[in-house]
Amino acid sequence: MTTAPNRRHFLRSVIAAGTAAAAWPLSHTRGAQPAPKTTQPEPDSFFTLGQRKEHWWLITPGGKPFFTMGLNHIDPASLRYPENIDIWRKKYGGSTVRWIKESVAPNLKSWGFNTVGWVQEVTVKQWQHSRPFTNDEYKALDMPYCHLLPFTESHQWEKHTVHFDFRSEEWKEWCDYIARSHCAELSNDPNLIGYFYSDCPCWTHERSQNEWRGPIFDPERLKSEAGRKELTELAGLYYKTTHDAIRRYDKHHLILGDRYEANAPIAMEVVNAALPYVDVLSFQDFRDPVNHLDEWHKKTGKPVLLADAAKVNFRSKEFYKPNNGAWYAETLDALHKNPGCIGFHLCGAYQRNKARRRGLLDERENPDTEQVKLMTAANQKISQWMNDQF
Repeated sequence: MTTAPNRRHFLRSVIAAGTAAAAWPLSHTRGAQPAPKTTQPEPDSFFTLGQRKEHWWLITPGGKPFFTMGLNHIDPASLRYPENIDIWRKKYGGSTVRWIKESVAPNLKSWGFNTVGWVQEVTVKQWQHSRPFTNDEYKALDMPYCHLLPFTESHQWEKHTVHFDFRSEEWKEWCDYIARSHCAELSNDPNLIGYFYSDCPCWTHERSQNEWRGPIFDPERLKSEAGRKELTELAGLYYKTTHDAIRRYDKHHLILGDRYEANAPIAMEVVNAALPYVDVLSFQDFRDPVNHLDEWHKKTGKPVLLADAAKVNFRSKEFYKPNNGAWYAETLDALHKNPGCIGFHLCGAYQRNKARRRGLLDERENPDTEQVKLMTAANQKISQWMNDQF
């Protein structure tokens, strides 16, 4: 774990004024403004960004402000254990599309969620997550969603994958393949909000499970001007390459970028490099998301998204550890009041498995009634406010 002094060093870095100004106009707090310039060459009829009532919002394809309230980690394999595969076969005919139509979408809507944040789920702890939904599965969902593009696998929780060489021609080819494989197929879907990149990338930090590979860039080198310049160049190449690959195949959707770990050092050289090439700064934060997202919005002027968070008693000796509905409601309400925040995606899961060990449904599809009730009320409160205001 990195030390507090290191974190303070990163957080005290000052954003280059020219870069920030080019990314977002400094007038972002002065009330309704003309439609902001995003990275989208052709945003019409797709989700974009805008300001209403001195607040940043997602804007739906129909032009209405939208605060995304999403659930993450939705994996049909959670319903295929020996002890519950009978439900999968008898109730859904062994069909993922049918399961999405008859279980996932109706439940999410009845619970007040308006978005699927990110479907991939823990399979084995510290191993790769489950596969994403296919285009046909997203169509069966028929509600707003976000999609993660695996340009790099430098997730802080993953222990097997080496860092990619962002300067290599092979990695550039890989980025083009990822965009061609994913974005070309999703490019015309009006339900797609935008694309994430890596989940908690280890730009300048590491975790015990991946100490063998270290961070992408040695934070000790940031003590010199030469090191800071090198990281700026490397991160700039990364974000430009990924941006350009997406835009070759999709000119419509938002770029939500890396999902930074808010409680690890985040080098401002990385954030500054990202600003011209992403539309939103996205974060995971299990400790203090309300204050951290407020800090990052004020620091950069960018809209911010809490892309993954939950309150879980990890010290509990119980095998399954439930979500905290009261914490969710309080956090959602506070984030909605942040003029720069466009939403909150709960680190679910939809249905608990034996790896994550929590979910809004148990292995027999029984809901966690106590927590779900609190979340539903919180979601409905925000939706009602949005309907009343807009």
